Amino acid sequence: MSQGIITKVSGPLVVATGLPEAKMFDVVKVGTQGLIGEVIEIRGDKVSIQVYEETSGLGPGDPVVSTGEPLSVELGPGMLEGIFDGIQRPLDVIEKKVGSFITRGIDVPALNREKKWKFTPRVKPGDRVAGGDIIGTVQETVIVEHRIMVPPGISGVIEDIREGEFTVTEPVAILKTESGQMVELTMMQKWPVRKTRPYKEKLPPEIPMSTGQRVIDTFFPVTKGGTACIPGPFGSGKTVVQHQLAKWADAEIVVYIGCGERGNEMTDVLLEFPELKDPKTGEPLMKRTVLIANTSNMPVAAREASIYTGITIAEYFRDMGYSVALMADSTSRWAEALREMSGRLEEMPGEEGYPAYLSRRLAEFYERAGRVICLGSDNREGALTVVGAVSPPGGDLSEPVTQATLRVVKVFWALDAQLAYARHFPAINWLTSYSLYSDVVEEYMNKNVSSDWGQLRSEAMRLLQEEDNLQEIVRLVGIDALSTGDRLVLEVARSIREDFLHQNAFHEVDTYSSMKKQYRMLKLILLFYHEAQKALEKGAFFSDIEKHPVRERIARAKYIEESNMHVFDEIEKEIKKAMQDLAEGGAADA
Repeated sequence: MSQGIITKVSGPLVVATGLPEAKMFDVVKVGTQGLIGEVIEIRGDKVSIQVYEETSGLGPGDPVVSTGEPLSVELGPGMLEGIFDGIQRPLDVIEKKVGSFITRGIDVPALNREKKWKFTPRVKPGDRVAGGDIIGTVQETVIVEHRIMVPPGISGVIEDIREGEFTVTEPVAILKTESGQMVELTMMQKWPVRKTRPYKEKLPPEIPMSTGQRVIDTFFPVTKGGTACIPGPFGSGKTVVQHQLAKWADAEIVVYIGCGERGNEMTDVLLEFPELKDPKTGEPLMKRTVLIANTSNMPVAAREASIYTGITIAEYFRDMGYSVALMADSTSRWAEALREMSGRLEEMPGEEGYPAYLSRRLAEFYERAGRVICLGSDNREGALTVVGAVSPPGGDLSEPVTQATLRVVKVFWALDAQLAYARHFPAINWLTSYSLYSDVVEEYMNKNVSSDWGQLRSEAMRLLQEEDNLQEIVRLVGIDALSTGDRLVLEVARSIREDFLHQNAFHEVDTYSSMKKQYRMLKLILLFYHEAQKALEKGAFFSDIEKHPVRERIARAKYIEESNMHVFDEIEKEIKKAMQDLAEGGAADA
């Protein structure tokens, strides 16, 4: 360890000299209280340090000690159900120790050093293992089996391995490397947050990650290992969409990063998640969740670290062979932390004062997503899906953070303030959103759900776009100027919007729709459209079609439980009969 002294303090930025051995991204302890900081720039003998705690009271001449190690996270049993700050300090432990506010310089290990975990070996002495191989398991929560892996870069023969109860720092196995060196393996690994964890091979993202949200799964799907962003102004429902994804997405582990959002939003998450039941197991959702909270009233600089801390934890669970969903709420606050540090470093600003390297940093973050074949001899598959919320000021999607994100991610769920004000949730605008995974997902759905899935989806999108064009005509000359065929398009598009895309997150049935149910619902609406077209051609009155009671049954189809799918068959028969009766009536009148 080398020790230097502070020469300048500027908010979260501290400049020190006398640290000749310091390297980029090394962790340093600043001041007499040992505040945690990270080296972010070295110019000659001047070292610029980003301090992750409140720096008031620090001054020139105070000591700075370099640890010689990069900012790392502790990975092992005890992370699930945990609530950490941006640099992986356990907030529940800190609260018991010092109360509701984090005391500066407090040093608490991320993983509990006293708790013993029951370790069950999967290999035996004499077995040859390499980095990524699973040597044993720990039942961390009722839902999740924590797989203890050989750290990357180590290989050799197991000399000794024991079953029993151990803390995360006690050796559970001894490995003899190729060079004859004996290495003790514990249940805990350390990994630098800015370094991507290695894998064998990256696979194409072809399997959809079902979320139970109809507007997402049907129109703008995301795949396992894919990337998505949710930009939208204040109050348009970004956090609600992310909560829904955390609850219902087809992922085994959820990592939720509250990065610079308001404290009360994070409080909602902390109060809600333990109450929520995991739909697959009936256990509390927290049993498979890691929360990282770095709210707007916590130090700005730690927001920057929180994103990397979260994605490193997510990569670790992916390496076990799990499908992981990471929610970052929001990357705009993270970019603001970058902007503040860049300004204090007196760097040349880019657009709107953001640093010129904003796009590169965002790309580095999102590129850590992916569906991969993990390290290890069993060729297991893991996936890490990243969903980032963006909070553009005033909902302006042309601002730098949104634009830089759009260049990297493949799915864009554009939240619309007008839809939110009209109480249409999720407020995802179907005309401006897009998904570059649509084609691969369509192939998958045509094979696994129904061969006409892609056809229905395309027709529904066409009707919504046609509605938008017709609304212009209606605004100019009124609805009476439209033909009955065009008025039918407006009615069916309204049905797609209100009966299919609109979804109530707080209704016990409507909050989630399986892929099969989504298909049946869309099929109902489009069946009504085709049958109504035929009836109109045979002389049925548009007013009779528009007001027919069967439309109420179509509207209420969203409340049909997954176990009662036969009801859809009844409604389909009713639609055909109703339209046939109207057509016959129209023909008789003619």
